[in-house]
Amino acid sequence: MYVKNLWAPWRMEYVLGEKEQHCIFCPESHGRSDEERLILYRGELSMVIMNRFPYQSGHLLVAPWRHVPDLEGLTDEELLDLTKTLRRAIRVLEAEMNPDGFNVGINIGEVAGAGYESHLHYHVVPRWKGDNNFIAVFGETRVISEHIRASFEKLRVHYEKDGLNEGG
Repeated sequence: MYVKNLWAPWRMEYVLGEKEQHCIFCPESHGRSDEERLILYRGELSMVIMNRFPYQSGHLLVAPWRHVPDLEGLTDEELLDLTKTLRRAIRVLEAEMNPDGFNVGINIGEVAGAGYESHLHYHVVPRWKGDNNFIAVFGETRVISEHIRASFEKLRVHYEKDGLNEGG
């Protein structure tokens, strides 16, 4: 039998690291900086954060600051702000990572896969032709091509350059 190795030593940070005890989308920092939390954008009503457990390099989460479980819980002002923040996240990913397309979606409810079911958030996943090859299909393994900190630094520049961060 031939055994193949897939090396991902950066995962040890997650395995041995401290697990998140608080809602990652709530404005309270619990003593952690926006950089530690991987927050790229902090607006008045919404935010953009890197997904710590990405499906793909550049996987972002866009969420309102207010704790609401679904779209019905948002005010019209929050919904508009959230949509504009989502649009900007896509533009930033296009500018920096040049993907061929995107998967954008919301998981509402635990059965739909919502890890934070009481705090609505969009997933924005950049996609490239051929990014899901045999390893995902046969090996049931994801290969993330770039370390999350490298993606964070590249994307953060776009938010800082445009003066979009309103705090934090």
